Amino acid sequence: MAYQNPPSIPITDPEAPEITPTTLAPTTPPASSFSTKVVVNKVKSNLIFHSKWAELNGAMGDLGTYIPIVLALTLARDLNLGTTLIFTGVYNIITGAIYGVPMPVQPMKSIAAQALSDTAFGVPEIMTAGILTGGVLFVLGVTGLMQLVYKLIPLSVVRGIQLAQGLSFALTAVKYVRKVQDLPKSKSLGQRHWFGLDGNKRSRLRKVIFSLPSAFIVFVLGVVLAFIRRHEVVHEIKFGPSSIEVVKFSRHAWKKGFVKGAIPQLPLSILNSVVAVCKLSSDLFPGKDFSVTSLSVTVGLMNLVGSWFGAMPSCHGAGGLAGQYKFGGRSGGCVALLGAAKLLLGLVLGSSLAHILKQFPVGILGVLLLFAGIELAMCSRDMNTKEDSFVMLICTAVSLVGSSAALGFLCGMVVYVLLRLRNWTRDKPLSTIWMQKSPQQV
Repeated sequence: MAYQNPPSIPITDPEAPEITPTTLAPTTPPASSFSTKVVVNKVKSNLIFHSKWAELNGAMGDLGTYIPIVLALTLARDLNLGTTLIFTGVYNIITGAIYGVPMPVQPMKSIAAQALSDTAFGVPEIMTAGILTGGVLFVLGVTGLMQLVYKLIPLSVVRGIQLAQGLSFALTAVKYVRKVQDLPKSKSLGQRHWFGLDGNKRSRLRKVIFSLPSAFIVFVLGVVLAFIRRHEVVHEIKFGPSSIEVVKFSRHAWKKGFVKGAIPQLPLSILNSVVAVCKLSSDLFPGKDFSVTSLSVTVGLMNLVGSWFGAMPSCHGAGGLAGQYKFGGRSGGCVALLGAAKLLLGLVLGSSLAHILKQFPVGILGVLLLFAGIELAMCSRDMNTKEDSFVMLICTAVSLVGSSAALGFLCGMVVYVLLRLRNWTRDKPLSTIWMQKSPQQV
């Protein structure tokens, strides 16, 4: 993390008048006190709200991806929702305090997709996939290898991954809005009848919903509509946290989790959770550039701890960061507030919260997801040359058509290398092949 050195903090001491100006203060105790104050002040500055309503609004910007995935796994694979809320809430608070920006905590999408498509891929397999993915990311971070990966991946390829992810979010959002969703089966059931209303009521309500400027108001409206759609859900709520237990793993679960979960997830986590987040943070928050080492380590630690207890494997994500920024999130206090809400819900309602979320209008989540996808896709507008744009679009097209960020990345890298080799044959300096510099800059 590249933080600026904080200004000197005056130390108030009742005995200060007795110290002559030429006397040097003892080194060790004040240094310890000073470093503690620096850390405390840094955490405070990272968590302070830039604008109360905007930060509250931004906290809702990531729910378009979080709720559908977690709810689908809770209903289809008996994921412990209460435990997931508690752990991800703690992750949100810690990352907000460390980074000082709305750093998201999202479910690992490739692992979730595998679990929803394979009935034999249950909770033990999900958790082993998370532990193994987190372990690899942690090792890449602490050994410095992730920094090498970050330097070798061209910006045009990263932008291609971001554009593909943004367009994927936007297309999914439109699907959520237009069609009724069966989240546990990841299927659309037909055209949506807006909240069960018809005629003029439906038309007026649609206009009201899409004219709302605030993600927070939209989310609150969704909660209200959830109770209106099925008011009996009140009787299904049970107060108290879910029991947190260590998941039991078999040798088969470790093997299947690695082959079908960790291997497909690793390229997506490296590209979207670490590399793309670093690039995007520098775009959205100048001066807040974070090292891929720190991001890789935090993602690794989240899964090396929580997955043993049944919490959904989680990571950072460029889409979540873009979504929270789009709706007003500017500080770590944004995600810390979201984390506190998750923690409170996990402790008070536990897994019974799934009964409420099951009635939540998915179309409203689609509205949040649509704007998050657009914000992420717009980050690719800085590709100014034909070659960079070509590489980006190849990467995006293959990622979308093949439904694989890893395949898109591979094709994008191949095209990038071929273009650089072509430029090399035109008698350009060797340093222009890999680094994106013109001969004049060299």
